[in-house]
Amino acid sequence: MELARNNLGSETSPYLVQHRDNPVHWQPWSTEILAKAKELNKPILLSVGYAACHWCHVMAHESFEDEGIAALMNDLFINIKLDREERPDLDALYQNALALLGQQGGWPLTMFLTPDGEPFWGGTYFPKEARYGRPGFGDVLKTVAKIYTEKPDDVRHNVSQISNALIKMNSAAVGAIPSLEMIDRCGHGCLQIMDGENGGTSGAPKFPQPSLLSYIWRTGVRTDDDGLKRIVKHSLDRMCQGGIYDHLGGGFARYAVDDQWLVPHFEKMLYDNAQLIDLLCDVWRVDPNPLYAKRVEETIGWILREMRIPGGAFTASLDADSEGVEGKFYVWSEDEIDAILGTDAELFKKFYDVSKDGNWEGHNILNRTASGLELADDATEEKLAELRAKLLTERAKRIRPGWDDKALTDWNAMTIAAFAEAAMTFHRADWLDYAKLAYGFVINTLMKGDRFLHSYRNSRVQHAGMLEDYAHMIRAALRLYECFGEDAYLNEAIRWSAAVETLFADAKGGYFQSASDASDLVVRQKPFMDNAVPSGNAIMAQNLAKLYALTGDAQYRDQAEITLAAFGGRISEQFPNMPGLMMAAEMLQNPVQIVLIAKERSQTYLDMRRAIFGAYLPNRAITILSDGDPLPDGHPAQGKTAIDGKETAYICQGPVCSAPVTGVEELTEMLADLPAKAA
Repeated sequence: MELARNNLGSETSPYLVQHRDNPVHWQPWSTEILAKAKELNKPILLSVGYAACHWCHVMAHESFEDEGIAALMNDLFINIKLDREERPDLDALYQNALALLGQQGGWPLTMFLTPDGEPFWGGTYFPKEARYGRPGFGDVLKTVAKIYTEKPDDVRHNVSQISNALIKMNSAAVGAIPSLEMIDRCGHGCLQIMDGENGGTSGAPKFPQPSLLSYIWRTGVRTDDDGLKRIVKHSLDRMCQGGIYDHLGGGFARYAVDDQWLVPHFEKMLYDNAQLIDLLCDVWRVDPNPLYAKRVEETIGWILREMRIPGGAFTASLDADSEGVEGKFYVWSEDEIDAILGTDAELFKKFYDVSKDGNWEGHNILNRTASGLELADDATEEKLAELRAKLLTERAKRIRPGWDDKALTDWNAMTIAAFAEAAMTFHRADWLDYAKLAYGFVINTLMKGDRFLHSYRNSRVQHAGMLEDYAHMIRAALRLYECFGEDAYLNEAIRWSAAVETLFADAKGGYFQSASDASDLVVRQKPFMDNAVPSGNAIMAQNLAKLYALTGDAQYRDQAEITLAAFGGRISEQFPNMPGLMMAAEMLQNPVQIVLIAKERSQTYLDMRRAIFGAYLPNRAITILSDGDPLPDGHPAQGKTAIDGKETAYICQGPVCSAPVTGVEELTEMLADLPAKAA
């Protein structure tokens, strides 16, 4: 590959393609480029971002499109552009390296590496000229290059310190598997970081953090703690009615820059919305707030309308910017609202916080928090929906934000699981059909032999599957198995779990993010903390706990325990960052195993299945059988059969199963009265 030119033109990543015309001689990440850097003994400038990233665009316009800055970069470094969504393992590695340098991470990530790919210094966004308390990028380039050339001992010292610390991050912090008592105590302890007035975690910016809220909700419901339940509902109310939600088109933005949930960072990511659909379903089952049902319906509507590609897969994101301006697509002036809605404008402005001066930089971000967190009466809501439809039609005429239309295996799997959950919660068979279609796309398009690949775009599939790809697809398969009782889904989950053990397991416990044959990382990372998405280790531990409950196979229990114990020593200090592993520990110790036996898919069967999915059972393991099909050895309901040929359910907690249940009403009552904790 010729290094004296920009080589991003043949890439499929929308983020990389955005930079193909830069005067910088950008190269895609590859072992070939790393080998060239070693051959030339030239340091690497690694720039990491993603297509919807606002500050990535800013740095590109200021520096990467500037001939003078580009000339410096080309002269002093091998310059590599990386899409963090295509290689989250590399991004995680270098984000951790930046944190070890005492700096806050984020995107764009700007890291300086040795020709071997070892990090020795870095930062995030650098302005072209010094401002915001940050040095100018040109000065940074010259200083780093000078240090690399003239102070090799300092570089080697940094490399050694960072490398040792990265390896240490993967070292064992073995501890006890958290007991139910500890899980509850830590769940209550999360309250101290929450914002009681505005919801979410304290301060700004505010991220949705669905994994943390799910953990708090579980703890609140299990212990019947109104304070925990209140903070989750209040957080969701503020998000659902705030500016972080797109009130015209549906869907949640990635985060709010303020502490009121008013001003979003306008990019919309698939993974946030998948997780929030799941969370809203869980909370709705306990508190059937029509607001939550509406937001689920609207968010799924947005995904189906704007985030799908032929074949049924779901795409990654929508940009924060349009026409080079953040949020321009989404905000309104009062004059625009008046002109479009006419005599109905006053009603709309009252409910959506629209004024002459605006609520953000002279513009109006539509939100409903000023008019209250609850929905209005049915007639008013019907009228407001009519007015929103008019504005949505007008908005569609604007220049749209950029669309990152690549399909990622793990994000698709998260959305498949969310669609299935919403379908069963709100009785929408069509959503289940969309989930099955996307599932089929992933296994037919994003698998090569027995291995998952990570990314698809423009008929090209690339990048080796990572832990999260396998873990989330196992989770999606198990959820579809619970919906349909079809063995194919369970068998696929079992097969992929075996692949995880082969490719990702660490002999010391837990799982690496990258497969054992990955050759382009200086250190394989072992993620255990949840960020915007739950860690791969958390999802895998949850899967193993469910597989044990479904199959009775002790290997899954043992693997789950080994994984949980591998990170157990970190829990007492870091539990607010580890909700996914805490929920896995609860599932392992406190499963609710439900068996539904039905000779045929009758109306009674459908009603009983609906009752099961209508109950809030976060630790459920549902098995649907035909009459006469055996349960596996070790399942507490093994040997139990249908009663008099009727559709029959058994509910088991620990080793104890209920008497057989053959009526829908009785089943509904029993599910509602399940004890909070296992006997």
